[in-house]
Amino acid sequence: MGLLTLQHFAGCVGEAFDLSLGESTVPLTLAEATAATTPILPGVLRAPFSLLFRSTSAIVLPQQVYRLKNASLGPLDIFLVPVARDRQGIVYQAVFN
Repeated sequence: MGLLTLQHFAGCVGEAFDLSLGESTVPLTLAEATAATTPILPGVLRAPFSLLFRSTSAIVLPQQVYRLKNASLGPLDIFLVPVARDRQGIVYQAVFN
């Protein structure tokens, strides 16, 4: 797919992503895709952006690279960090610089 940008994910907000854990998967929903507020430096290949994924699972996965699969985007390897927990589950963030 090449270099991922905000435009790849903007149309996928609200869509399901399956996080692969060996033989099982954890369903995630892309809750937010936003441009970073930092200025774009000259020579940077893409504008920085952030993604927030929501899981309804009570289990917090450690920060690491996970294989995610989406119907529109296909399989992607993305570094996720757990950033919040609420009554609805866990929120994971991916930051692209």
